Amino acid sequence: QDLWFRSSPKLGLRRATRAMKLSSSVISLACVFSQARASPVTKVLQLLGDLQAKIIKEGESAQKVYSEFSEWCEEQSRDLSYEIKTGKAAAVDLQAVIAQETATGEALRAKLEQLSSDIATDEADLKAATHIRSIEESNFAASEKELVEIIDTLRRAIRIIESEMKKGGAAMVQLKNAGSLTNALRVLVDAAMLSTSDAGRLTSLVQSSQTDADADDVAGAPAAAVYESHSGGIVETLTDLLEKAEEQLDDTRKKETQDKHAFEMLKQSLEDEVKYANKELSETKAGIAAAGEKKSGAEGDLQVTSKDLKGDITALADLHRECMTKAEDFEAETKSRGEEIAAIAKAKEVISDTVGGAEDLSYGLNQVSFLQSSSATGSGINSRERLVQFEAIRLVRDLARNQHSPALAQLASRMRAAFGAGNGEDVFAKVKDLIRDMLERLEGEANADAKETAFCNKELAETNAKKADKEAAIQKLSTQIDQMSARSAQLKEEVAALQKALADLSSSQAHMDQIRSEEKEVFVTNKADMEQGIQGVKMALKILTEYYANDGKAHSAADGAGSGIISLLEVVESDFTKGLAEMTAAEESSQAAYEQQTKENEIARATKTQDVKYKSKEAATLDKDSAEAVSDRTSSQAELDAVNEYLKNLEGRCIAKPETFEERKARREAEIAGLREALRVLESETAFMQRDAVSRRLRGVHWHLAM
Repeated sequence: QDLWFRSSPKLGLRRATRAMKLSSSVISLACVFSQARASPVTKVLQLLGDLQAKIIKEGESAQKVYSEFSEWCEEQSRDLSYEIKTGKAAAVDLQAVIAQETATGEALRAKLEQLSSDIATDEADLKAATHIRSIEESNFAASEKELVEIIDTLRRAIRIIESEMKKGGAAMVQLKNAGSLTNALRVLVDAAMLSTSDAGRLTSLVQSSQTDADADDVAGAPAAAVYESHSGGIVETLTDLLEKAEEQLDDTRKKETQDKHAFEMLKQSLEDEVKYANKELSETKAGIAAAGEKKSGAEGDLQVTSKDLKGDITALADLHRECMTKAEDFEAETKSRGEEIAAIAKAKEVISDTVGGAEDLSYGLNQVSFLQSSSATGSGINSRERLVQFEAIRLVRDLARNQHSPALAQLASRMRAAFGAGNGEDVFAKVKDLIRDMLERLEGEANADAKETAFCNKELAETNAKKADKEAAIQKLSTQIDQMSARSAQLKEEVAALQKALADLSSSQAHMDQIRSEEKEVFVTNKADMEQGIQGVKMALKILTEYYANDGKAHSAADGAGSGIISLLEVVESDFTKGLAEMTAAEESSQAAYEQQTKENEIARATKTQDVKYKSKEAATLDKDSAEAVSDRTSSQAELDAVNEYLKNLEGRCIAKPETFEERKARREAEIAGLREALRVLESETAFMQRDAVSRRLRGVHWHLAM
């Protein structure tokens, strides 16, 4: 990539230096033919050549500095691009975390509201049930106390009446003539056999029984008077009332047992629901706090990451602007140096083309021509001219051989042919024209090399910069595509797992619904059987109790066995009632567990559905962005291919095969040695010819004076 930094400037520099050296050699030849000291024109041309070499050296130094700066720009751009890529990926991940925790928090808050509502409802139900239970207990205590007192009163009344009947006193006569149970109780009170309160309590019981009997007339129940007459006396009536009171007390106690058991089951169920709901409420609050903390942390990290990312983007833009400014400045400097080199070459060309005649008249060949014409027959001068011609041809030939220059070799041949064609001023003028033509050609080549070098420097710099930009863009897009593809694949896997979990949840809920429905059907059937069994047992108890309580039997009834059966049926009734209560409590517990699990499933379904929605949306966005990035990468790759093709052609044009250090050293040492030798010969020949010319000029002056 940086080959043009190392080869192209040096290639142009070598060409320009070689052209300058050849130009200097040709100028040296011109000095040989000037037959004089180094003229000011020659000095100007030498200074211009030195200035060209200095400018080229400065350009090479500037190229080295710019190459280092360009490498620094590429390194900084690569580092900042990686930081930006990493920052964008981190920002995307943090945004996903924030969205995930937001959805989780919303789902948990909805669950928290539902749990709070359920807890409040359960606590209210428990409070209401406890209040009702307290009232039921108070009512039961009062009823039990009243029934116990009534039973005790009835038993005492029966004992008193039976005792008085055995005595057979006046009280018994009044009792037999009482006509009704109420009058009989009044007789007992008057006889001080019963207290007024006991009599009032029994009277209330009788009146209550009378009211119940009147209510039962519709169903065909016997009236109290008929039942009283049928019973055969007051003792039988009181005994019947005692049995009814005892039965009522048993019923009241059984009902209290059932109510208490049902309340305890309900209380246990509600307390369990509140307990588990409070536990889940605490976990939900902890989950909300954790989600909020994680979200806050992610938001803080996102803020820092976004700030850093913005700073990196700004730094990259500033770096790009600074590097582009430096590149433009370097391009302008390179162009300016090329223009300066071209101007110097043009000045040298103009000087060579326009001042030759004036230079000859002022410093060189005109004076020599005068001496040649005044002493044309001098064989020494001709020998000196031949020597100069030979030295000039040898110098050009040696330079051609050392520099491997066919142009100089051809110039040496043409000079030899020109010198061989004749002598005199015309030959020297012709050779000078050849030298000027060669000088113009070499300067033109030097100028062309300078322009070519500037063009190559500019085009190679811009093309390599474009290549670096395209490669960085492709690398960036490839990284983004890989990240987006990996993230999309991960999200799709998570969505698939969530969808499977939702399907499993739906299947589990359906299975649970089916089980609950079956349990409900079994409960309804079993409850009906239990209620029917309880009703049957109660009916059997009523039938047996009424039968064995009747004294008008025509045979000896099995009262003892009947009492045992009745007691056993009462146990069966209690077991059936208890079983029904337990069955009802189990059904209520199962229903509560089912409803709780259903709520949890609904919350889980809502959470997972929300996750599927967000993740699917994010995956679709990533796929879209990835497709756009792939399209951009394809376009960038096509542009990079075009840039590489142009760069390949440009390098083939601008970058030559570099010489080794040893080859460059040997060639330069040979050039320096040859130029020094040519300079020494020219200086010695020029000094000799100057001395000879001065002496001849003086002799000519004396001759003119003598004339």
